[in-house]
Amino acid sequence: MTAIRILVGSVYGGALMTAREIKKTLDAEGHQVSVLENPVLTDITDNDDALLVCTSTTGQGEVPANLLPFYADLRDQLPQQPGRPFGVIVLGDSSYGDTFCGAGELLEEALYETAARKIGDTLRIDALETTEPEAEALPWVRDWIQKL
Repeated sequence: MTAIRILVGSVYGGALMTAREIKKTLDAEGHQVSVLENPVLTDITDNDDALLVCTSTTGQGEVPANLLPFYADLRDQLPQQPGRPFGVIVLGDSSYGDTFCGAGELLEEALYETAARKIGDTLRIDALETTEPEAEALPWVRDWIQKL
């Protein structure tokens, strides 16, 4: 089965709860899933597991504080990950307009710069439309994992 590392960025716990629900579901289906609440670069440079970013957006489209050091190191060091599969689930609030789900876009851009390969479309979950992000994330993840 597939090994997946979920890189979590969470402010109020929604993204973390979503990541944990994904782990619980996929583990039960035989996959190996790690939820990384405070990831560091070695979490992606010492293996070749598929990466799944599951992050909320804070401020004006910014990366949450717990994911920011990882993001900064990723941008500064650009450890090459040629062909490494990744996906993005981002939680946001569409009332913020242009910065809606901005953290997901920032992480996606940084991963592209490492030569990682995005699988599927980004899942953008709008807090104005759903109070249960995991309910939207699970069907998306099942589809995403089939494409790996």
